[in-house]
Amino acid sequence: MLIVQSASASSPQRLSKSGSPVPCYWMQATSFVLSSCVLKGSILILCCIFLLQQKIKLPKKTARRYPAYELYLYGEGNYAEENKNLILTGIPILFLPGNAGSYKQVRSLGSIALRKAEDLDFKYHFNFFSVNFNEELVALYGGTLQQQTKFVHECLKVILRLYRGQEFAPTSVAIVGHSMGGLVARALLTLKNFKPELINLLITQATPHVAPVMPLDRYLTDFYTAVNNHWTLKAQDLRNLTTLSVAGGFRDYQVRSGLAFLPRLSQHDSALSVVSSAVPRAWASTDHLSIVWCKELILATIRAFFDLIDENTRQITEDPKKRMSVLNHHFVRHPGKIFEENPEVFTELTGVQFAPELDSVILLSSSSHQRTPEIKFVVILKLQDYPSLSHIVILVPPSVGNKFTLDCEFFKEDSRTIQLPVTNLFSFGLSSSKILLNSTGLFYNVQLQHFNQVYQAFKIHVESHCQSLIGKYTCSKLFLSFSVPSFTEISAKLHMAQPENESRFPVLNIYSSSDCQYEVILKTSFLQILGQIIRFHAGALPVYVVSNILLTYGGQLSTLLSTGQCSEFSLELVRTAKPYKVEPIISIVVFLQGFNWFREIWDSLLLPEVDAAVLSSQDAWFPLVSLILFLFGTGIAYWSAVFFSTSLRIFSSLCLTLTRPTVLSKAKLITPRRLCMMGSLALVSWTTCGAFALFIIYLQYLFKVLTILNLYMKSEFCVFSIKSVKKSLSSSTTAEAANSLKIHVTVLNLFTWIVLLNLPSLVYWLKNLRYHVRLDPDPCRTTAIILVCILEILMNLSTSEVKSSKLLKMAAKVPLPLSVAVLAFGRMHLYKVPHFVTFSLFLHVLCCVV
Repeated sequence: MLIVQSASASSPQRLSKSGSPVPCYWMQATSFVLSSCVLKGSILILCCIFLLQQKIKLPKKTARRYPAYELYLYGEGNYAEENKNLILTGIPILFLPGNAGSYKQVRSLGSIALRKAEDLDFKYHFNFFSVNFNEELVALYGGTLQQQTKFVHECLKVILRLYRGQEFAPTSVAIVGHSMGGLVARALLTLKNFKPELINLLITQATPHVAPVMPLDRYLTDFYTAVNNHWTLKAQDLRNLTTLSVAGGFRDYQVRSGLAFLPRLSQHDSALSVVSSAVPRAWASTDHLSIVWCKELILATIRAFFDLIDENTRQITEDPKKRMSVLNHHFVRHPGKIFEENPEVFTELTGVQFAPELDSVILLSSSSHQRTPEIKFVVILKLQDYPSLSHIVILVPPSVGNKFTLDCEFFKEDSRTIQLPVTNLFSFGLSSSKILLNSTGLFYNVQLQHFNQVYQAFKIHVESHCQSLIGKYTCSKLFLSFSVPSFTEISAKLHMAQPENESRFPVLNIYSSSDCQYEVILKTSFLQILGQIIRFHAGALPVYVVSNILLTYGGQLSTLLSTGQCSEFSLELVRTAKPYKVEPIISIVVFLQGFNWFREIWDSLLLPEVDAAVLSSQDAWFPLVSLILFLFGTGIAYWSAVFFSTSLRIFSSLCLTLTRPTVLSKAKLITPRRLCMMGSLALVSWTTCGAFALFIIYLQYLFKVLTILNLYMKSEFCVFSIKSVKKSLSSSTTAEAANSLKIHVTVLNLFTWIVLLNLPSLVYWLKNLRYHVRLDPDPCRTTAIILVCILEILMNLSTSEVKSSKLLKMAAKVPLPLSVAVLAFGRMHLYKVPHFVTFSLFLHVLCCVV
């Protein structure tokens, strides 16, 4: 799918929190508020007073099992008062919020639907329910996704029970899910006791269906695997479920649109995926949150809901074909008229046939507001579809104060199709591809050849040269007067790669004027290419940073082994963090996995598939991307280390002014006090949260490093003595203290990323502490217990105890293969990264024993 985005494209309109529509253009919104602030402010206050989110009482067993979750019914004004007793007669719709989402987001849908029902005198109306998931971070912590799914199942049964005894009682509930809420809705089909007939319509908004954006724990990836496998292998169970996925487009920086496309099913007529910028009457991208209240999308959704109503049952129709027809009408085609289930067919007319060399006709209507022309609609008819057509009759209603034109033209489609080959990816905008259109009509198709990869991105410049501003067309007998922009810049890039069996090209449609000449220039945009790389692989950047730090860590141990001195982190990063040490190995493995014999050996070793191979099969990977990401990781590792070291020195200087430094003395590595600390933190990890134990040991390690740095900055030497503290010290002691400090800072820098990767589970645990003291399931409990024991010993090690170790040579060489393993298996599974780091630190600890 080609998305063409103009540099001056306007934002979509949105709805306010109260549900009333407001423009998305911030300048217009500001002017609107300033001009009518008193009146609108009073109305807004009144609306807020009458807004009501009524809590639905759940069965005691359900409420006890899910104490953090709630079910609400949306209402406002008289409608809310009438439904206080929960005597409902409408059509149930359930809204599921996404990651950290609020149940109050249902206002956008509920308010517009209520206005629409009032216009129809409540002949039909909808009851909007919403689930309060306690704003959980389910996109980063997947331990509660299964719990949310089971709770939604209970909510569906509670909602349907509210309609018992009604004349038109529903048997199913339509679901609207934002972000991860849409995935939870899809997961309902995986429950053992779930009846598929409970839902017949599912609309998802910016939901990452394909894969998680940040796979930080295995529960998240396992949940995705279970849902997508069920929808692929048991597609027959979904034949009565109609699913629509709406992606946000390029403004959605959290969920790229390629992840929002539904997986291909055997029933192609039961699922539909669209991008907001391609939805009729929207034509603009939305960010991840504004897709919930974008006015144009909300109106399209509400119109579709009302068109889906069956007059006999007064509920959403049970006919899957009609449901898909309605969704296609509002989200794909939208011919500019009200949906008709059985539209009138053309009456056969007798008369002279059109010339055989002409196969299409275009009708273009435009209006002029002051000096700005606006195209109202475009209709292209294929004459071969209407063999008996002899006349085209157009009824133009009278218009007050607006000038409008209606132009038409007959043409042969092949004569208006022009091929434009795109420039090479490595041209970096230095070369261009151009065509010149000597316009004689109203319409041109420009096919962009060889535009099929996600890493291709271009700037398209369209420049027009018009001889006059007035054109006369004999078909419409009207005069056209408007100004044509002299220069337009368009960005062209793909949301997903072109499928292998797809032969069509992305097409640029140009609606032209017959007295103008157009020059179309296409150039590769290097910045847009970098943007595509970040858009598709930004979630893997922590993996590349850790890989760079591991290489540096191994380099410091190597210099310690060879010279007896530990080098600075920044210098060692520049020396050892080379992509040719890592990338060729992964590329060779991906190449060999294409052979059956190698794959059999690989599988016999119980090794997982390399992430790069999976991405390559999805046409979302090639070696140059990994090189660019590695360089990004090097830069992040370098500057984060500079910032980290500077921060440590600043805090150490503050400590010097507040406290008096003490002298560190060397003691046994294993002491009762340290054993007690290990046991305590291991108990904390087991009984509460593993990430909490990691955070405690991180603070302890940080304090230890600050203490060493404090002493090192205060005096000219730092002492590690067994029996006593010497007042006069040799330069070797000072060098040893500096070496220990350097290696501790690197370990702490490496451990910082482990803490960051496990931070979402800590945030979730703290937020739900009032419900559960123990985090269950805990993705890092076992890893935390091991790391607590390792770091408690490691923070008290000095380089003098490691130099003479027989394992130092192995400990210095292991980080290189570990950095390769991190990139090979951690790109799509971030939760595996701490395992490789833990093994490297474990070898470092063994160096003090062997």
